[in-house]
Amino acid sequence: MERILVVGGGIAGTATALALHKAEFDVVVHEAHPDSAEDIGAFLTLASNGMRALAQLGAADAVTSVGFPLRSLRLLDDRGSEVAHAPMGEADDALLRYRCLRRGELNAALQAEAVRRGVPIVHGARLVSFENGPHRVSARFADGSDATGDLLIGADGVHSTLRRSIAPGVEPVSAGQRVFYGYTRSAPVADETGHITMVRGSNASFGYAVSPDRETYWFARVATETLPAEEPVSGPSRRREQLVALLRADATPAADIVAASTDGIMATNATEIPPGIPWHSGRTLIIGDAAHAASPATGQGASMALEDAVVLAKSLRDAPDAERAFALYEACRRPRVEHNITVSGQISRGTRTPPRTGSAPSPRRPGDDALIAQLDWDTDLRTVSGEDGSGATAAGRSAPRP
Repeated sequence: MERILVVGGGIAGTATALALHKAEFDVVVHEAHPDSAEDIGAFLTLASNGMRALAQLGAADAVTSVGFPLRSLRLLDDRGSEVAHAPMGEADDALLRYRCLRRGELNAALQAEAVRRGVPIVHGARLVSFENGPHRVSARFADGSDATGDLLIGADGVHSTLRRSIAPGVEPVSAGQRVFYGYTRSAPVADETGHITMVRGSNASFGYAVSPDRETYWFARVATETLPAEEPVSGPSRRREQLVALLRADATPAADIVAASTDGIMATNATEIPPGIPWHSGRTLIIGDAAHAASPATGQGASMALEDAVVLAKSLRDAPDAERAFALYEACRRPRVEHNITVSGQISRGTRTPPRTGSAPSPRRPGDDALIAQLDWDTDLRTVSGEDGSGATAAGRSAPRP
């Protein structure tokens, strides 16, 4: 395999390009948006597992130059009383601490690192169709341009064009919540930076963190049936009023934080991709949200995408051909990411209660025991998994050349 096309220059796509480049593949990214600042209004947290994946790509420094670290999690009940305060993830390791940052900042940092390493990123290239051939795959874009490569990796998000061909009829479904994001520099809270506060309210799940320059980042997850029917089309001011009214039912800082957010509030529906869908066909494969989008309740979407990037590049590096590489990748990734879809959806729908500390959303996730070895760049993934993608033992076999 000589050239790999990546469609989508978001977190999953750019990280995958970095990983493939490190594995000495010729890779080019085609991104639909004209620049790197997609979703600048939303923020996210990278968990320790996501930071570990970045470290294996040599991209941790690029990301830690933006955002701020989170060492612990506070949990408040609906009366504003603190019921737990515990370390988050691998808080003692500065490289692996949780990190809070804006999505657009993360995209820009990853893309800048890719360009610095010589990975081409073509902006304004929206995929409209592709064709699998016996030896090559061709992609056509909305501007009339096209590209040909040995493989096509679809990291084009929850509304993936590639998924519609690989898994016809599969569309994202509602996880039962509306999610709001906002920022304010005038929030009436005196919290120190370095931790995130989660509030289990009677009408919403709320979380906030204070940056070193005293800007409060916050989100709210609200059951869709709790919202007025006209909410999805209401303007920013009305959206803020509706959310504040819901949060006023509790004696927590949440309502005052939202009321102080005067620069607009971003709102989106929590959606998920049903587990068990096909991920690849011929020379094409979907990854990240295109394959396994989950509701944001576990906060693992970006971190799982970064894991995908490392494991996919290692699969293609270590397996003897694309078919077995894709099978090896799925064997490593599917149980873990589909467990996340299930758990996150249960939390969003209220059928599962999240933990009372800053530990993982569930006591153990599939693959936790093997993850460090799977992400370790110097290990042969076939040996770690015990398979070469076809069910055969891989121990003792040397890795093929790209």
